[in-house]
Amino acid sequence: MNWNDSFTAYPLTSTQTLPDLVLCHLTSWGAITITGDDKKPYLQGQITSDVVSLEADQSTLGAHCDAKGKMLSTFRLFHHNDGYAMFQRASAIEKELVEIKKYAIFSKVVIEQSADVFLGLMGSQATSFIAQLSGQAIDQDNLQVIALESGTAVPISANRWLLMLSKQSAEQLIEKNSVLILSDERLWDHADVMDALPRIDQHEQLEHIPQAMNLQALGGISFQKGCYTGQETVARAKYRGINKRALFCLQGELHSELGDNLKLERQVGENWRGAGQLNNYYQFSDGKLIALAVLPNNLEPDTVFRLEAFPEAQLSFAELPYSLEEK
Repeated sequence: MNWNDSFTAYPLTSTQTLPDLVLCHLTSWGAITITGDDKKPYLQGQITSDVVSLEADQSTLGAHCDAKGKMLSTFRLFHHNDGYAMFQRASAIEKELVEIKKYAIFSKVVIEQSADVFLGLMGSQATSFIAQLSGQAIDQDNLQVIALESGTAVPISANRWLLMLSKQSAEQLIEKNSVLILSDERLWDHADVMDALPRIDQHEQLEHIPQAMNLQALGGISFQKGCYTGQETVARAKYRGINKRALFCLQGELHSELGDNLKLERQVGENWRGAGQLNNYYQFSDGKLIALAVLPNNLEPDTVFRLEAFPEAQLSFAELPYSLEEK
């Protein structure tokens, strides 16, 4: 089937709720899979997450850093088939794959980019749909990762699931369920902004330490596990307070298509200074814009921002959906 023709834009206004059941094709996402006898200890020594304590029905956010603690990727880690999957931005995988395989020759592991299809299921009926798909009863108050016949269903937040499926299973799922509204991945971006979940695309690799994208607040860093690449910097950021940045929510209005014009400026007196760039954003069809950006963590709450390419579009801080304290 032609995936691009099946999933189209689903415009959403800022006062509108999601459809009861919408399926997004996550074309900008991918995964690295790790299998083999040494998969658990090998991965444990590479990433910020505690792989040893990750149960089969759990997922966790995490990061893979270089020796200086700068992130090559942020990901969601979960058990998948006979190993682990690291769900992340597709553009980051090329460099990430080279680095995470660097010491694999000394271990019994197979590390590769997955050929599976990634779908995002959202809406008030999403969990009921997963229950029907899996044939399992699901506790709404204790959502868990579910192994499917040919893939994995991973809860992201309330009424939001990630499906990692073989191409054949994904095609069958869509053909047999006409009740699904098919959307492109922009609605998934919307949900990620609302949940303030970080992502790293190729252009942001090796720019930030994990705490600059709030991973300590999202359960994505274990300070109890043993050594891993970049641990010294991550630990210093916690115990010596060297981290000066965080991921923040912004809101404003823009009635032009933003596209890739992500550069941000902040007002300092009567002047404007560069303030980095948007990490993710969603434009509602009525002009409201919501976004995420890594910014200094000591800015005043009333700081005014604007988009470099659209100086008329001013942005302000919006409330994060979680505390920045360590989780």
